[in-house]
Amino acid sequence: MSALQVVALVVCGVVTVVAIALFARVVNHFLSVFRLGQPDTTRTGDKGTRTVTLLREFLGHTRMSRLPVVAAAHWFTMISFGVLFFTLVNAFGQLVSPSWTLPLIGHFPPYEWVTEFFAWTGLVGIVLLMAIRQKNHPRSAAGEEGRRSRFFGSTFWQAYYVELTILGVTICILTLRALEYDLEKMSGGGHATALHFPLTGWLGGLFGGAGSGALENAIVAVAAVKILISFAWMITISLQPTMGVAWHRFLAFFNIFLKRHADGRTSLGALQPMLVGGEPLDFENIEELDEDAALGVGKVEDFTWKGLLDFTTCTECGRCQSQCPAWNTDKPLSPKLLVMTLRDHAHAKAPWLLAAEDARGELPEAVSALGELPLIGSTGYDADHPLSAYNPHGPDAVIDQDVLWSCTTCGACVEQCPVDIEHVDAIVDMRRYQNLIESAFPNELGGLFKNLENKGNPWGMAARARLDWAKDLPFDVKILGQDVESAEDVDYLFWVGCAGAYEDRAKKTTRAVAELLDQAGVTFAILGDGETCTGDSARRAGNEFLFQMLAQQNVETLNEAGATKIVVTCAHCFNTIKNEYPQLGGKYEVVHHTQLLNRLVREKKLVPVARPADAPGKSTAKNVASTAETVTYHDPCYLGRHNDVYAPPRELIGALPGVELKEMERTKEKSFCCGAGGARMWMEEKLGTRINTNRTEEALGTGAERIAIGCPFCRVMISDGLTAKQSEGVGEDVEVVDVAQMLLAAVKRGDGGHPVEPEAADPTPDPEPAPVG
Repeated sequence: MSALQVVALVVCGVVTVVAIALFARVVNHFLSVFRLGQPDTTRTGDKGTRTVTLLREFLGHTRMSRLPVVAAAHWFTMISFGVLFFTLVNAFGQLVSPSWTLPLIGHFPPYEWVTEFFAWTGLVGIVLLMAIRQKNHPRSAAGEEGRRSRFFGSTFWQAYYVELTILGVTICILTLRALEYDLEKMSGGGHATALHFPLTGWLGGLFGGAGSGALENAIVAVAAVKILISFAWMITISLQPTMGVAWHRFLAFFNIFLKRHADGRTSLGALQPMLVGGEPLDFENIEELDEDAALGVGKVEDFTWKGLLDFTTCTECGRCQSQCPAWNTDKPLSPKLLVMTLRDHAHAKAPWLLAAEDARGELPEAVSALGELPLIGSTGYDADHPLSAYNPHGPDAVIDQDVLWSCTTCGACVEQCPVDIEHVDAIVDMRRYQNLIESAFPNELGGLFKNLENKGNPWGMAARARLDWAKDLPFDVKILGQDVESAEDVDYLFWVGCAGAYEDRAKKTTRAVAELLDQAGVTFAILGDGETCTGDSARRAGNEFLFQMLAQQNVETLNEAGATKIVVTCAHCFNTIKNEYPQLGGKYEVVHHTQLLNRLVREKKLVPVARPADAPGKSTAKNVASTAETVTYHDPCYLGRHNDVYAPPRELIGALPGVELKEMERTKEKSFCCGAGGARMWMEEKLGTRINTNRTEEALGTGAERIAIGCPFCRVMISDGLTAKQSEGVGEDVEVVDVAQMLLAAVKRGDGGHPVEPEAADPTPDPEPAPVG
């Protein structure tokens, strides 16, 4: 054995032992940190389905597919990490004997083919990912300090280190294969053929003039370099437990397996109930709670263990940041920076949390200070320096309060995240604590809560005014308890919603839907003044008590009315009744009006034949029908991302004669929020630029004459944005309308607005029906 081999064996052996010891230590650290979180018993059921979901997301890269080129490059890089592990084992053998190969499979052609294929694709993949990172680097991005880059705020040295490690390992593997080819050829072993070296044999020519001794020394040296690169990486990440860009390759498997829905659905729709001791809080027994019970999240250890796992899994890719409406309008909230900060703070505070109370005084002062550091407060945030809103080590607070209240809960972050982090639940949990314990929330929300509690609607209007929208309709609207005894006597209970009853623009949608249902022969009834707010805004603002009060009242009313099938026009009401009321014992079949109307058109119960020229002009309070030759559609977040309803509104627009749909650049899963969700509808937008203006400008950029929506919140926000632009002389002929208004215009004749009877329809063949969605 040569001196080189002895040195290589000793150095590599010591480094390997140190790396494995440190790795074992940090794994124990992770387990200790995660155990600090609150219990959550909902994450481990249905293990078979969870395993299928994990394999689908892992092998299919389904969560990565939003960026196809990145997904392909990452897939090959990821697979190569596992497949090429055997080359590391082989490298240890080569330190002893340069010609050594793995028993049984070392010269097995399929194994050699796979090794060489993934060595090359891993190399190409990591080079491509490195190029993409540089192309999207903040130095060449728009915004203050390049904040429009999705990598803004990411820890670059860690990313570079991981990338260079993969690059170095793949280069070493390919070099070793070339050297092995030359050595095999020189020794006449018979394996130096294209069968065994199909993709690296040609590289052997680079070392053709070397003798066997030189080749053997080169193999030992390169094998040692490969081993040292690999275990230096293990040592580095073991000393950096917050190095998400490296640790996600291990933790992502667990985070995906333990996601909210076993079947792989995105963790959107319903908010998670407020947990105390791992169980949903029972508000009827709230007085029996321990005095120190956490309501929401006021300290990092108040998150569940899954929340702490979420934060540690973040790979800092910035996909969430690039889609966030708050970040894109220069507000301090970045879902990525929020998660990174919570991760760094959790691991920094862990020694204090894990230490015995009488031993905490012996900890370093910087660690002890974290014990009393507020999670939410004033960090001295400066708009010109966005990172100043995030201080995992203090001194004043970890997260600035403006970060917390900038969120619209649109779900873009959750939908984009490739490792299934649940940002929205974390934000709302922190809002719950600020609301219920600290009473620290924006002033405007005080008025909202008062109106909801006393009047049952955000505007503080009288309950009797809930029926004003139905005045002057050419038919009677049935009211449960007056005109019909039970919801079972009609096809649908029509949930009007607060906006649909009180907001003048939203009333047009309510009237249009009512007219269309009447025309289609669908019987319906409303609750009238028996209806109250669903509580969506209260819950997302963190006032869980108020939400529970409103929701329990509504569930009791709906159950007493015998409601089973409910149609709603508000995406927020749709989501709350469909997904959150089951948490309180209210289980109903809930459809959005675009779903129901789409079904009625396919069933020929509504026949759109009139063209835009037959219904000129904009809508009025009494004639709510309105259409035009070109329309763009805005996806409401709580209809689209939260509930995956994308097709029905578009199918309805596609069924309108003479109407062309012009899609915006950001659409469907990537749709940009209107700015109203997360109770932002009721808060002033004081930071950055206005979200609704951003979206309105994008809609106007399509050149469409109508901006179609499917939610009254979106209608208010985009209408306000349009009004602002029209005051500047832009888009003066454009109108914001609900899809139902356009359909109503198409089922009426031009001569006085009489409805078209089914037999008058143009007998064109039906398109292939699509799912209702």
